[in-house]
Amino acid sequence: MLAMINDRAGYNASMSDAVANDADACLPGTLFVVATPIGNLEDLSPRAARVLTEVDLVAVEDTRISRRLAEVTGRLPRMVVLNEHSEQARVGELIAMVAGGSSLALVSDAGTPLISDPGFRLVQAAHEAGIQVSPVPGPCAAIAALSAAGLPSDRFHFEGFLPARGPARRRRLQALAEYPDTLLFYTPARDLPDVLDDMTQALGAERLAALGRELTKRHETVWRDGLAALAGRVREDANQQLGEAVLVVTGNPAARPPIALAALARSLADELPPSRAAKLLAGLSHLNRREAFSLIESCRASDIER
Repeated sequence: MLAMINDRAGYNASMSDAVANDADACLPGTLFVVATPIGNLEDLSPRAARVLTEVDLVAVEDTRISRRLAEVTGRLPRMVVLNEHSEQARVGELIAMVAGGSSLALVSDAGTPLISDPGFRLVQAAHEAGIQVSPVPGPCAAIAALSAAGLPSDRFHFEGFLPARGPARRRRLQALAEYPDTLLFYTPARDLPDVLDDMTQALGAERLAALGRELTKRHETVWRDGLAALAGRVREDANQQLGEAVLVVTGNPAARPPIALAALARSLADELPPSRAAKLLAGLSHLNRREAFSLIESCRASDIER
């Protein structure tokens, strides 16, 4: 009994510390990375709601969308637009404000910022400037879909959005075909028929997958089936081609261990001209063409030094 009382006292003390720390959440000179609902506004946490009302400024992708959060918080501070078009130009200004003592919250249109959304440059710059960065966790469409998919979740690969053009998308899917881990993809629902057809061809008709569409919203869909069967169901139901979707696809259980990126780059650098090696490396990895070329050149330089 004494042990139970001590355990309870320790738990209460830790909870008190957590509450005390949370009470100081909006200290000046802090950048808060705040997760917001992916659909259902009730998913905004009490802490997120409080932070969004107490900070001096909120960086948003679209003021028209983020203004809906006021239905929960009651009000919002001044908003500034930070999206893929304005982020690079705005980062310096925002970092200067936070360094000067202002508190800033970063949100995306839905879910957790930086997960296939803008914000990386801002968070990176904050760290480089010695600014405190504090996460306010909450909804994330990829994790929500994974939790409801009924597919292996101990190891997974988040791919985000596939290339929009068919040939590039098929090449990328082919490169992922041997991955042993569960695969997560974002896709506009209007593209689901074509994307699922390409997945069927590249990954196999029977590969088990789950579709999470319009998650937490009124017309939510969570379907689990083979890729070919999912493709057929989506084509037969035009409503499934509306909104936003997450596809969760089982990895290849018979896959060989993945090749280390550095080893692949070195092999390509040894056998091919730099531009050709970089093109192949980009197609077989998560790197873009510039990153792949830089890695190839690094391998060649190290060979010369030896």
